[in-house]
Amino acid sequence: MKQLCKFEDNISRFGCKDSFAYRLSSDNSDFRSEFFRDIDRIIYSLSYSRYIDKTQVFSNISNDHVSKRITHVQFVSKIARTIGRALNLNEDLIEAAGLGHDLGHTPFGHVGESILNDICLKHDLGFFNHNIQSVRVLMNLENNGLGRNITVQVLDAIMCHNGEVLLQRYEPRKKSREEFLEEYNKCYYDKDILKNLVPMTLEGCVVRICDVIGYIGRDLEDGIRLNLITTEDIPYNIKNTLGISNRDIINNIVLDIIKNSKDKPYIEMSDKIYKAVCELLTFNYKNIYYKSASKSKIEEYKMMFNKLFDIYLSQINNKKIDEDIYTVFLNGMSSDYITNNSNERIVVDYISGMTDDFFLCQYDKYS
Repeated sequence: MKQLCKFEDNISRFGCKDSFAYRLSSDNSDFRSEFFRDIDRIIYSLSYSRYIDKTQVFSNISNDHVSKRITHVQFVSKIARTIGRALNLNEDLIEAAGLGHDLGHTPFGHVGESILNDICLKHDLGFFNHNIQSVRVLMNLENNGLGRNITVQVLDAIMCHNGEVLLQRYEPRKKSREEFLEEYNKCYYDKDILKNLVPMTLEGCVVRICDVIGYIGRDLEDGIRLNLITTEDIPYNIKNTLGISNRDIINNIVLDIIKNSKDKPYIEMSDKIYKAVCELLTFNYKNIYYKSASKSKIEEYKMMFNKLFDIYLSQINNKKIDEDIYTVFLNGMSSDYITNNSNERIVVDYISGMTDDFFLCQYDKYS
């Protein structure tokens, strides 16, 4: 069927046109453009539904205005599309990657991610990183373990988003289907590759910087909202250059990126804005992120994750088919998924996909 949703003529020569899109396996086409179909496949996925109750920074907080993971991905998608529209890039590719970039995030945010990483290393599963798990969710877990057959360009943008590593300039590097898969597989065992991932499209570069823009100002406001900091604590250069509200911070960074990236084959911030963003990140880590969970709470989470992991692994090893890991997860998965993954990997997939509340309910049930 002829595709009716293409805007090829409006996309910059540096952007990724829909005619460039390719998937890991063949697929039927319809009236939607390729990346537009990816958006649908992501937002209708089960893992997307679970964003609603996953930690962004703060867990077990009674304040309803503090960000959840769903808020963050919507911010990233919207901000990235704003930049993409100004630079005449492919907004559908940007939206799909923005909405899908955190599908692999664990319960309790980066604390949970760190704990699962330790568990994976202990059981020779390689590193656990939420960006790699997000790709795995779309390739190997969704659709009952058959995957959603997302375009490689979107998968690559998700894999390379890495919002914890800030650069002043983001310049894409072309990759083949085989090169993407090789890089993805190496990320489980090679830290250097993990730290130096580069998107294959300019749209992926936009999503990567917007992951930072999507959280840095909102987390600052949440820190103020929870009385961790006051506006008086914010250094002068940050206030003077970026502002103190999420609105102003987003606006100042976005306008600077558009100005410095228009008709360029890269995404770039000015020296002044880049320095201020680095300073704000440092401030947030010191005053917000490192204080988001106490040492005692982190130790409690470690105990809970490890206990549940051991329980689930024993249940699979002993084929306890009446237990939740079967009735909630494994019974709905394809035989290929079960055959091609170790019991340890299956347990990691199960735990990593949980919402905060479901994790706590599972722990209460089995403790």
